[in-house]
Amino acid sequence: MTAPTLTRSVLTAGVWEGVIEGDPSGEPAVEVCLGDRVLPGLKVAKTGPGTWSLSLPIPADCISDGVRTFVIRDLTDRLPIGHFNLIAGASADEDLRAEIALLRAEMDMLKQAFRRYCLTSAP
Repeated sequence: MTAPTLTRSVLTAGVWEGVIEGDPSGEPAVEVCLGDRVLPGLKVAKTGPGTWSLSLPIPADCISDGVRTFVIRDLTDRLPIGHFNLIAGASADEDLRAEIALLRAEMDMLKQAFRRYCLTSAP
């Protein structure tokens, strides 16, 4: 039996859609979770041998300021097969700016270390 694999994921007009590939002999048992909450309304439709499309309208109460990570899990072993993020609101700008500032600081640190290495290892 082949474990399902998420191969495509899009969010359009409040509906998440994904494509998974897996065992062609049966429909995959999957769920979409936000934290500990399993979201209702997931539709699974076969689109080809071993390929299924998933569709889930995102509930309005799942949309709020900040970053929300939705996890797609295989019900057989409860392991994640994919995820998608929803970023919204003013706090998202602050979160992203903080992440970018951290990345810049780390990049500067790496540049300095590389330059030191080049100076000390030069013949």
